[in-house]
Amino acid sequence: MTKHYSAIIEREDTMYVALCPELDIASQGETMEIAKANLIEAVELFFETADLSEIEGREHGEAWLTSLEVTVG
Repeated sequence: MTKHYSAIIEREDTMYVALCPELDIASQGETMEIAKANLIEAVELFFETADLSEIEGREHGEAWLTSLEVTVG
């Protein structure tokens, strides 16, 4: 079975950090591609090892990416 999740990838210093917000799982890598591949591996390992109650407790449903306009100062 294949499931679809979101990935947010940000640069932090010399590394890239990848986050799957629906499952609250993160990984990192030296490039965006490596960070994404590492995140996929982390999510797949989570599903291989977690019991059903942990999976249900972590799944947050859909995630949306939007922008914010804020007043600063």
